[in-house]
Amino acid sequence: MKKVKIYIPTKTAMQSAKGNQRKWVLQFASKDPKINPLMGWESSMDTLDEIRIEFENKEQAITYAKNNNFEYEVIEPNKRKFVIKSYADNFTK
Repeated sequence: MKKVKIYIPTKTAMQSAKGNQRKWVLQFASKDPKINPLMGWESSMDTLDEIRIEFENKEQAITYAKNNNFEYEVIEPNKRKFVIKSYADNFTK
């Protein structure tokens, strides 16, 4: 049985908004990761870990995993807490 993880990817360091954080991603887990002794890179003979499938919502990704008999793990995103304050608050405390 193949293992997959379902998650929303985090934004890159070059992004300040949440524009690309709407899609859920289903990604296969690597079966046998090995360390390349020459370069130190992680490699694998399993090519499924290179496949990423995007879905509009979490339910579609879970349904896809169930229909294909994948063992899945859902990683819920952390919600950001916004603290709204004025610029003057930096100097008053």
